[in-house]
Amino acid sequence: MPKKINLGVGAYRTDKGQPFVLPSVKEAENRLMSRNLDHEYAPISGLPTFIDASLRFAFGENAAVITDKRVAATQAISGTGALRLAAEFVKRYCDGKPVYLPNPTWGNHAAIFTAAGMKSTSYPYYDAKLNTVDFEKLKSFLETAQPGVVLLHACAQNPTGCDLTAEQWRVLSTVLKKTQHVLLFDCAYQGFASGDAEADAFAIRHFIEEGHSFLLCQSFAKNFGLYGERAGLLSVVTTGAEETERINSQLKTIVRAMYSNPPIHGARIVAEVLSDPQLKAQWAKECQQMAQRIKDMRQLLRSKLEAGTPKKQWNHVTDQIGMFCYTGLTKEQVLRLREEYHIYCTDDGRFSLAGINSQNIDYLAASILAVL
Repeated sequence: MPKKINLGVGAYRTDKGQPFVLPSVKEAENRLMSRNLDHEYAPISGLPTFIDASLRFAFGENAAVITDKRVAATQAISGTGALRLAAEFVKRYCDGKPVYLPNPTWGNHAAIFTAAGMKSTSYPYYDAKLNTVDFEKLKSFLETAQPGVVLLHACAQNPTGCDLTAEQWRVLSTVLKKTQHVLLFDCAYQGFASGDAEADAFAIRHFIEEGHSFLLCQSFAKNFGLYGERAGLLSVVTTGAEETERINSQLKTIVRAMYSNPPIHGARIVAEVLSDPQLKAQWAKECQQMAQRIKDMRQLLRSKLEAGTPKKQWNHVTDQIGMFCYTGLTKEQVLRLREEYHIYCTDDGRFSLAGINSQNIDYLAASILAVL
């Protein structure tokens, strides 16, 4: 089937539909290979250079929270592994608290907490009628809910692509300061969401400025194209150096029993890129180019759909951000796309925009119009 389109996989593809290795990543890998490094075990907590670079990437190059030793951290097996460690950690120290996940959220979130023996429930997030965040319902729920573990997407909310505005993050920070919720940020798209890694870190850095303590899960799969290398980090913002030392000790205990030591190759690549100003600048440009291609596909898809449905609004396609688009298609329409046109996406109508390119977008748009 030459016109088959895969819009399910969450991995970047070029306009020719091929996997993409960032030139900055290639350069970092070449440098590492030239050093003839060994393959010994990393420390239980991971490579110190990777941990330091990852923290500065998320919190800011000269963040006081790092220099004051108010962050405990351990390298993890990408974002999924970081979330699994976080779930185990909160299970041990927040047992009995419910876990609140946005509705909808990444399909694996609930499974991760279930595997750790924790019960999860949803909090309001998406307004299906308006294709945007239902902020008032979200805020009201978290204001009044029993204290629990609240998962927040730092940027490029998966699956909706609908993020809070800067002002909404400010309001939510104020609301959450008055609660006893434990906060957990999932940050899988920093740099790849808007094309600007500094802008994508707004929520994290604002919550630091406001004095919050929280857990942060970072992934370098999407923004560095290191899908199979499994480079990630779990960090915990603490109240001081003594608490940091205690939490680091507990994180090591969890890691030791789970997988002992993290993989080193992807971590070395990330550390090399982020620690070299020239290479980091090159990476930032390449990441921005990936993000821009996604934005271009959003705009082109919207224009083609609006041309075919003059009375229907498709602005949500371009209002959303990141790799995924919550199209608003019904399950029945999705099944027709799959069965009649061989276009594959999740049942909730989430498209991975990385699967759209200049060669297949006309067929995709015509197929969507046919099932509406």
